Amino acid sequence: MKETLSLLIQECKSMIELKQIHSKIITSSPHMTHKDHHFLLSRLLFFCAFSRSGSVAYSVSLFRSFKDPNLFSYNTMIRSSSSIKEKMVTSLNPFCLYKRMLASGIQPDNLTFPFLFKSCTIKHEPNTGKTIHTHVIKFGLDSDVFVCNTMIYMYSMCGLSDIALQVLNGMTQRNIVSWNSILIGYLRCGELDRALSLFCDMKERNTITWNSIITGLAQGGRPMESLKIFHEMQRSKDVEPDKVTIASVVSACSYLGALDQGRWVHGYLEGQGLKADMVIQTALIDMYGKCGCVERAVEVFNEMPRKDVLAWTAMISAFADHGLAEDAFRLLGEMERQGTKPNHVTFVALLSACAHAVQVDSGRRCFDLMKRVYGIEPLVHHYACLVDLLGRAGLFEEAEELIKVMPMKPDEFVWGALLGACRMHGNVELGEKIAGYLISLDPQNHAFYIVLSDIYAKAKQFEDVKRVRKLMGEKGIQKTVPGCSLIEVDGQIHEFSVRGSAESVKEEIKWLLDMLTIELKFAGYVPDIIEEF
Repeated sequence: MKETLSLLIQECKSMIELKQIHSKIITSSPHMTHKDHHFLLSRLLFFCAFSRSGSVAYSVSLFRSFKDPNLFSYNTMIRSSSSIKEKMVTSLNPFCLYKRMLASGIQPDNLTFPFLFKSCTIKHEPNTGKTIHTHVIKFGLDSDVFVCNTMIYMYSMCGLSDIALQVLNGMTQRNIVSWNSILIGYLRCGELDRALSLFCDMKERNTITWNSIITGLAQGGRPMESLKIFHEMQRSKDVEPDKVTIASVVSACSYLGALDQGRWVHGYLEGQGLKADMVIQTALIDMYGKCGCVERAVEVFNEMPRKDVLAWTAMISAFADHGLAEDAFRLLGEMERQGTKPNHVTFVALLSACAHAVQVDSGRRCFDLMKRVYGIEPLVHHYACLVDLLGRAGLFEEAEELIKVMPMKPDEFVWGALLGACRMHGNVELGEKIAGYLISLDPQNHAFYIVLSDIYAKAKQFEDVKRVRKLMGEKGIQKTVPGCSLIEVDGQIHEFSVRGSAESVKEEIKWLLDMLTIELKFAGYVPDIIEEF
């Protein structure tokens, strides 16, 4: 009987079948031992908790019917409930289950603690994690690799990388998961230098190691280093780039505007026989759009067999970046006909398209459409886009009125958009007022002083320019990140900044500029030189 019912549970395909099996177990219970009965109910519980055809709600009901749950049953429910992000108010959240288990005299094992740490990670509860850590030591599992790895990951993800490192250093046995756990933690917390140092020291690396550092650097604003490590990964004989690698590298190319590199990665993807999924195709659309190759972005978009809202939005954004508002709105109509609803990000892209093309009426209609037709309440980003549009069109009064009626407090991006419009149109009076307000909010932000200085310079109010520059000097305000430019030549990325560039490249540029100056003079061009102030 036990073997037959166990086999039926194993081959179960739906909750209807499972409930029939459950009924059979109940009616057959007088004819089987307590141990066999409990074994079958535990198998049912596992199916309900983890099978795609199962039901978490039914697993909760089933567990509550147990008179004496064993360690397996508790571990099953702790594992099931540990993946839920919301704090459960019922007695069946993982920590309440753990307390009940201890109260029942059942000792946890190395399968109990990893899921408790997982719950601490998801809910970002490091203090609870520290308490569980003491229990790990109490029950003598602090040398278990599986337990320690999840502990390291929990501390790292909660921003306690120093404690994670202490756990790692205290382990008698480590594996690559141990190192990867702390590496991912560093990257998630933005400690890129520590992550890079750890990566360089790692003697063993797998695909997760490489993907983590490549993705982390790309998302952390260091795309050139991300590309370098990708090329190093290619030279490695131990691992092969996969879809995750490609998506991250494409994002890095997008950030850099490295079209040749992006094309190469696209070709590499096809040459290696890696099928581009929706995530990679969306990343390619974004990359081609940001690199100025809209036609290729359209080709990738049209080749997609399925498109989600992110793919549609990426293509709309590509049109928006190039001021192709009509194409962006045409795509919105096609998106609607295909049954995909736009989201907040889609409308940011559409409003940006209107701003780049300075299509005021289209922008107003878009803003109204978002609220009235789709029921999407505008966020501060949408207001910033509309203010930017009105400012570019020189409609300062309307822009100010819009800011006054915003349901939320305008942030520096909203005011910054209007300040930028003041610089564009030479509106000194309003520019002074906005810059003064922004400086009062963030006195150390160099950008507000620079824009105000530019407004004065454009109006040839050089005494005011001197005053702003002097004020910056007195307050010790300077650019926190030096300005730089990136250019791709023959697939190589070159960076030029005030921190310095390759001397040979600078000499070539100087020579070219001198030649252009001579040609301009021969053509009769006379520059309009503004005196130094």
